[in-house]
Amino acid sequence: MITIEPGNVALDAFVRLAVLLLELVGTITILAGAAAAIFLFASRARRLGIDAVYQPVRAVLGRSILLGLEFLVAGDILKSLVINPSFDDLLVLAGLILVRTFLSVSLGVEINGHWPWQETAMANRTQTKAHKTEGEG
Repeated sequence: MITIEPGNVALDAFVRLAVLLLELVGTITILAGAAAAIFLFASRARRLGIDAVYQPVRAVLGRSILLGLEFLVAGDILKSLVINPSFDDLLVLAGLILVRTFLSVSLGVEINGHWPWQETAMANRTQTKAHKTEGEG
C-alpha cells in the first residue's frame, strides 16, 4: 500500500488537490444532471404529458448520479488509501463501495429495464433477429 511520507509535502498537497477535484467534479456532475433533468421535464411535460417525459427524465438523472458517484468513489479511494490509510477508513471505504455498487446496479436496472448481465443475451437476440430479417429480404 502506498502511504505518503510526512516529509513529502508536495506529493501530499498533490493528492489532497486530486481528492478535492474528484469530489468537486462528482458533485458538479450530479447537480448538472439534476438541472438537466429538471429542464427536460419542464420543457417537455406540457407538450408531451408527464407520462411520456417521466422515463427519459429518470434516465438522465440516473446516469448523472451514476457518473457522479464514480468520481466521488475515486476521491474516497484516494483519501482512504493514500492520505489516511487506517483500518477505520478502509471499513468506511468498503461500505461506500457496497452502497455505490447497490445504487449502480439498481439505477442501471431502472434506466435500462434489465439486469446488467442480461445485456449480452439481449444483444445476441437482436443480432439473431437482424440476420433472420436480412435472410428473408
